[in-house]
Amino acid sequence: MKLSRTVGTLLLCCLSSIAFVSHAQTVLRLAYAENSQPVKDALHFLGKQVEEKTAGEVKVIYFPDGQLGGERELVELAQVGVVDITKVSSGLMESFSPMYGVFSLPYLFADVKEYYQVMDNPDVMEPVYQSTAAQGFIGIGWYDSGARNFYMSKAPVRKIEDLRGKKIRVMQSETAIRTLKLLGASPIAMSQAEVYTSLQQGILDGAENNEFALTIARHGEVARFYTYDMHTRIPDILLMSNLTLEKLTPEQQQIVKDAVKASIEFEKAAWDEEIEKTRQQAMKDFNVEFFDIDKKPFQDAVQPIYDGLKDKPALYSLYQNIQSAKG
Repeated sequence: MKLSRTVGTLLLCCLSSIAFVSHAQTVLRLAYAENSQPVKDALHFLGKQVEEKTAGEVKVIYFPDGQLGGERELVELAQVGVVDITKVSSGLMESFSPMYGVFSLPYLFADVKEYYQVMDNPDVMEPVYQSTAAQGFIGIGWYDSGARNFYMSKAPVRKIEDLRGKKIRVMQSETAIRTLKLLGASPIAMSQAEVYTSLQQGILDGAENNEFALTIARHGEVARFYTYDMHTRIPDILLMSNLTLEKLTPEQQQIVKDAVKASIEFEKAAWDEEIEKTRQQAMKDFNVEFFDIDKKPFQDAVQPIYDGLKDKPALYSLYQNIQSAKG
């Protein structure tokens, strides 16, 4: 594989930073970009579990908060084994495996219970995790990243008509863009770093994300009307390099697998607690108002996306598996 110049530079930095580690230990390099606190805590919980259960035979070294680049760079580093474990959005993973695109389907999950039933079901998730094996890495687990909802600068979204013609920031995702168009809005794909200023200057009327965007990115200062339509639940995905699997013993592989499961449960609990704190902070610091709505008109509007799924056999099969797993 030909490495980009950026990834090549990061590779050298990463290798030099672990030169001090004893050769008697197996070192796992766990890198991640900017994340909410529950995800950071879960990743460190994962590493601690691995170290404890292997009695120190496996040591985890962290490269947090984008030290080795953004999520795409981290995937590239995992492909060549410079990063052993990383965590990225399944939205990004869609560009590596179309199967991850299923999580961008609007209103796929009715509630968080249904979401957990699917995400914790290995019959559904293992084919997704393994779909990138030929590219040098696989999925080993997932973390909750909440539901994406609309938040607006001038007035709340109470009904579908309130989105008509509104300029809404979305991720660079074909499905996300089409969803917004079907809902009557004007989707604008831009980087997260540009959203605050664009809301402030009126370039955007609103955006869509989980509640952390209100406080961590301080979007609540310029968009204080947050509506729970829960159009997508896009999970975070834990990835491991194939080369890492090869250097772990079967026993160590099982320990990592068990540690991932434990960290998922840890993150679920931490997420719920932190989201409630974030809601309270957004109301207190920025006077953000939260709204619940009837989702049925929104769900009806995006039906054409589901009507076209049969033209994508692999995605349609996965969608059917998800429907069966909901129970």
